[in-house]
Amino acid sequence: MIAYRLIQAQEPPRIQDVPKPSPGPGQLLIKVGGCGLCHTDLMLMKRTTAEWSNMPPPLTLGHEIAGWVSQIGQGVVGFRSGEPVAVVPLWGSCGHCAPCRRGEENFCYHNSRLIGAGVGFDGGLAEYILAEARFVVPMGDFDPVLAAPLTDAGLTTYTAIKPALSTLIPGSTAVVIGVGGLGLLGVQFLRTLCSARVIAVDNDKTHLELAKAHGADNTLSSDTSTAEQIQDITSGVGANFVLDCVGAESTLKTGVAALARLGRLTLVGAALKTIPFGLHEIPWGAQLATSMNGGTANLREVIELARLGRIETIVDRYPLTHVEDAYRDLVDGKLRGRAVCIPETAEQMS
Repeated sequence: MIAYRLIQAQEPPRIQDVPKPSPGPGQLLIKVGGCGLCHTDLMLMKRTTAEWSNMPPPLTLGHEIAGWVSQIGQGVVGFRSGEPVAVVPLWGSCGHCAPCRRGEENFCYHNSRLIGAGVGFDGGLAEYILAEARFVVPMGDFDPVLAAPLTDAGLTTYTAIKPALSTLIPGSTAVVIGVGGLGLLGVQFLRTLCSARVIAVDNDKTHLELAKAHGADNTLSSDTSTAEQIQDITSGVGANFVLDCVGAESTLKTGVAALARLGRLTLVGAALKTIPFGLHEIPWGAQLATSMNGGTANLREVIELARLGRIETIVDRYPLTHVEDAYRDLVDGKLRGRAVCIPETAEQMS
């Protein structure tokens, strides 16, 4: 089979012919229907050998994966050959602690490293992938191409939003900063799951137009006056919930300045900047939280929302053999939604 592989640290990945894997006990072999691309992939390509630690390349990239069960390993129950499935990206969980037992494997007490598909293990930019069955979620008749971005972009935003939903009552306000691939799904989750006013913030007019079309009540350009505009819209109260899908110093400052007392700001963007935290640096009673991807329980809910048509996945489709074009468009900001690479064998099936 063909696979897009990072052979050595900081070298350009390339497509290779590799053996088709076979499932061992507890595993599923999945025919990839679609694999989404992510800025995390670009960060992995820049990692030094030291940053890879004890799980270095070579490996196949890609962690947003959905497809069809091809072969079932010994001891696996609850799956049938040919059924559509989605794969949780994070695989380092123990499976035994309280969060793991709840289906919140992303918060495993014993997993201190980000490892999973395309990060320590072969990922989904290939015709087939092996995954432990416990990280795989059945999804009925849902299209794997549309499901692939939901395993990261969708799951990440949903997991970040869910704890705030009880506070997002009529009269409240939720703000999404950065409404690209992640944030646009965040806007849709908020519109579907709560009664709050939803404000979308971005510096790209196309992104703001899409956010408006998908449920945002207000759209604002991202600049030094954004927080003041949010305060004006909310009659000086501020936002009860802010989802920062960027994580730059400027967006974090905007989020805190726009936040209401007792509000919650959750960071999922990976720009890796920080802001001061102290008694007088954030509104009284406010919470600052981080969130990372999600677990199998939330992925089931995300897929079900998509199956019901409550959220729409906007994808830019590329053949797997054109994966480098897809990454180039991701870097250049040319994508309308999320880039999804489709193996030629999957195109023939769909």
